[in-house]
Amino acid sequence: MSKTLIINARLINEGEIRDADVMIDGERIEKIASGIAATDGVEVIDAQGRYLMPGMIDEQVHFREPGLTNKGNIATESAAAAAGGITSFMDMPNVKPQTTTRDALAEKFLLARGRCTVNYGFYFGATNRNIDEIMALQVNDGCGIKAFMGASTGDMLIDSPQALELLFEHAPVLVVTHCEDSPMIWANEDKAREKYGEAVPMSEHPHIRSADACLKSSAYAIDLASRHDALLHVLHLTTAIEMEQFSEAHRAGKRITAEVCVHHLWFDESRYADLGTRIKCNPAIKTAEDREALIAALKAGKLDIIATDHAPHTASEKQNTYFKAPAGLPLVQHALLTLFDLAARGELALELIVDKTSHAVADIYGVVDRGYVREGYYADLVLIDSEKPYTVDASNLLYKCRWSPFEGHTFSSSIAATIVNGTVVYRNGLLTGNIAGQRLEFNRAR
Repeated sequence: MSKTLIINARLINEGEIRDADVMIDGERIEKIASGIAATDGVEVIDAQGRYLMPGMIDEQVHFREPGLTNKGNIATESAAAAAGGITSFMDMPNVKPQTTTRDALAEKFLLARGRCTVNYGFYFGATNRNIDEIMALQVNDGCGIKAFMGASTGDMLIDSPQALELLFEHAPVLVVTHCEDSPMIWANEDKAREKYGEAVPMSEHPHIRSADACLKSSAYAIDLASRHDALLHVLHLTTAIEMEQFSEAHRAGKRITAEVCVHHLWFDESRYADLGTRIKCNPAIKTAEDREALIAALKAGKLDIIATDHAPHTASEKQNTYFKAPAGLPLVQHALLTLFDLAARGELALELIVDKTSHAVADIYGVVDRGYVREGYYADLVLIDSEKPYTVDASNLLYKCRWSPFEGHTFSSSIAATIVNGTVVYRNGLLTGNIAGQRLEFNRAR
């Protein structure tokens, strides 16, 4: 097994920033110290004062395979993730066929083997009729159980009160939820059609998929989890009014946790005017006040994880009118750079970014030996150059869909290198061609 030594790094890890060298032996970190000497046969990477941190573990992506591979696939999107400093992902079950049986879950793991640039895990999808499959799940079969409690992209939905009670009563692992109240949304759509016909402007999106629709559904999920003492993780929170439902306690003491996505931390409803359907997503990007409340809740500890909800669609699909344009946007290649821009603006601390993108994900999901820069852990690392700007344009996009809501934007930082299981998969703006991803292991049960 080869050895790699990273020297002269500014390590961001476990709440502090310090100078450190890191020795990697094969797939794992052997030593973290200052002044580690290189020996014969050791590859040396001089960080030159750049930031070194654990790679982001993105616990919410839609890589579209199987069945929707005109938009993206496991190979293309995991490569884009590597270019963005993401070293592990967890993929959603609303594909074709849906991942709602244990056989379908096993088939998805077979699809990923040998094709992922970064590490991978897959969710099992809950429906109104698959409680027997859910009860048969074992810890480490997948990363968790996804419950679409509101209709979104695709037709996966669990909305039967009886099915939801059974899910939260019997789920053997973490339940993660998309929380929007569909009847409220459908009523708002009818009102918008009455006013605008089919020419509904994008500015109506946060009113159609409203804050009240989010609150009603997330409150319902929290009630279910509380009554059944289930492990619940509420995904992509978007509103100020929902924040009071979540505790500021450390995640180690909580059974109900929450996530926010990078686009909800970056954009607000003012950007519908220039970006239109390119930032149409569910739940919707809402007001500037909501964005500020999410930042505050993240700092306070009410929001535990930052993810992407990476959801590519083709450019032609997104150019449709409001009701026909699908919801979702590609984000994995630029998520960490977005967060570093927020840090450069003084809105987030770098230590907090690392905690919410790596440490917290490993803790809440029970990811084995990843998410921290620790001796004995897998060497999943990213080097970030905070002094080298990076401009997004069509020539450097790796998504299969080949577009981004960030096109034309210059980030203040760039990804210098990404290392997965001790192997360099991205360096100096280029993929190395190494396919280093492994199946993630999980050990957190109900």
